[in-house]
Amino acid sequence: MKVIQIILVTALLTACSVKSGQQEQSGDIYKPDWESLSRHEPAPEWFRNAKFGIYFHWGVYSVPAFSNEWYPRNMHFKGSTVYKHHVKTYGLPSEFGYHDFVPMFKADYFDADEWAELFKQAGARFAGPVAEHHDGFSMWDSDITPWNAGDMGPKRDITGELAVAFRKRGMKLITTFHHARNLQRYWDKPDEKKFQNSHYPLFKGMPPAMNLPNQRLLYGNVPEEEWLDRVWLGKLKEVIDKYHPDIIWFDSWLDLIPAEKRQQFAAYYLNDALKRDKEVVIVRKQNDLPLNFTVNDLEKSRMNRMNEQVWMSDETISKGSWCYTENLKIKEPGDVLHVLIDIVSKNGVLLLNVSPKSDGTIPDNQREVLLKIGDWLKKYGEAIYDTRPWHIYGEGPTMEPEGDFKNHSKFLKIKYTSKDIRYTTRGDMLYAILLGRPEGEEILLQSLANKNRGSSLKIKGVTLLGSSEEITWKETDSGLRINLPPNIPDRMAVVFRIETTGGLNG
Repeated sequence: MKVIQIILVTALLTACSVKSGQQEQSGDIYKPDWESLSRHEPAPEWFRNAKFGIYFHWGVYSVPAFSNEWYPRNMHFKGSTVYKHHVKTYGLPSEFGYHDFVPMFKADYFDADEWAELFKQAGARFAGPVAEHHDGFSMWDSDITPWNAGDMGPKRDITGELAVAFRKRGMKLITTFHHARNLQRYWDKPDEKKFQNSHYPLFKGMPPAMNLPNQRLLYGNVPEEEWLDRVWLGKLKEVIDKYHPDIIWFDSWLDLIPAEKRQQFAAYYLNDALKRDKEVVIVRKQNDLPLNFTVNDLEKSRMNRMNEQVWMSDETISKGSWCYTENLKIKEPGDVLHVLIDIVSKNGVLLLNVSPKSDGTIPDNQREVLLKIGDWLKKYGEAIYDTRPWHIYGEGPTMEPEGDFKNHSKFLKIKYTSKDIRYTTRGDMLYAILLGRPEGEEILLQSLANKNRGSSLKIKGVTLLGSSEEITWKETDSGLRINLPPNIPDRMAVVFRIETTGGLNG
C-alpha cells in the first residue's frame, strides 16, 4: 500500500513539476493583477529611440467622407449636419444604415508595400492601422465577427498585409483599439446624453436598435457579459495571436471596461511577448491603466514641460477630421515637424495620423507633408532618433497650454519661430534645434549660460548640420553666442551640434 502511495505521490509531484516547468517555459510570468503587471517596463529602449510613428484612421467611415470619423454615430441624430447630409445623399438612416456602406468600402488601390515604403521614407520607425474604431468593423481577417475586412468590404487581411510590409522594412507594428465604446450602454436621459457612452444611439426604427442577428456584432447589440469576453477581449487576443503587435494603443473610454478584463488583456499580451522574446508597449489615455507599466498618451496636445517618464502624443496631419473627408485641410510640413521636435525634447514620442481615401489611396497633399518631414529627418535625424532629453528642454517665447485634449484647439493655433529652440542629447553631443530659419548675424543660446548648464559642462566645438562652413562661437555670461554663416541649409528647422565634455546632466 505504501509503495502504491509513494508511486502516486511521485507521479503527482512529477506532474506538478512538469506543469510548473511548462508554465515557466511558456513565459506566463505576468498575472492578471496590477501588482504583477507593474513589473513590466513601460518604455523599452527601442521605443525611446524610435521617436516617430504613423497610424491611420481608415475604415468604413471613410466611404461617406463627410464631417469626421464619428459619422456612424452622428448620422442618427435628427437635425445634425451629418443626418441632413446622409438623408440628402443616401436616404433615411432607417433605410440606408451604416452597414450599407460596408460593400462600398472596396479599397481597390490599397497596396500595403506602397504605404509601408511611404511611411519608411517619412522617417517613421513604427506604423500600423486603427485596428478597430468605435464603429465595430475590424480591419483584419477576424473569426470573431463577420464585420471584418477579410470577409467584407475589401475582403483582404489589411492588418496582416501591413504587418508583413512594415516588418520587411525593419519597422515595428502598432495596432490601435477604440472599440470600448461599441457596446450599447444607455440610460433614461434625453437625446445624446442618453447614449454618451455608446457609439450607436438606439432610436426606434433605425438599424442600431433593430438588433438583427446579422448586424448585432457591428452595432454592439450584445449582452455585456458576452461582449466583454467575446468582443472586447476576444478581438484583442485575436490580433495578438495573429500579428503580435509591438505596440497596442487604446483610445479613451477604457475606464468603461471592468478592471479584471483590462488586467486579463495586459497579462495575455505581455506573456505572449515574453514567449517571443519581444519588448512591447501598451499606450493608454486619461487614467484608464496604471502608468507603472503603460505609456501615457495626450491627444492633439502635449507636455509643456519636461517629463521624466516617456510619453506619447497622437496628432493628425489634418486640421480637422482624423479620417479622410472632402476638402480636408492639411497642415504645413514645418508645423508637423515642429510638433515632433517639441515632443522629443520633452521625452515624448509622436504618433502621427494620416487619412487615406476609402479606395486605398493617400492624397498627394498628405504625401507631400510626409516626404518633406522624411527628407529633413534623413539630413538631421541624428538630433531626433536615439536621443535623450537634456535637463532643459528648450527656450523661446512660444509657450504651450496644459497638455490635455480640452486645449487641442489652442495647440492647433501654435506657430513656432526660429526664436523657439529645443534641445536633445546623444552621448556627449548636445543638439540645439531652431524651429525655423534664423535671421541676423548671430543667435544666443541662453540655456548654455553657466548658471543654467552646470559648471562641469565644457563646450569643445559647434557644427551646423548640413553645412560645411566653419562656425565661430563664444561663451558669455548670458549664454552661448553662435555666429551664423551666410547660407543656412534649411528653412523648416536648423540644427546645431554642440560637442561637450564634463557630462550633459552635470
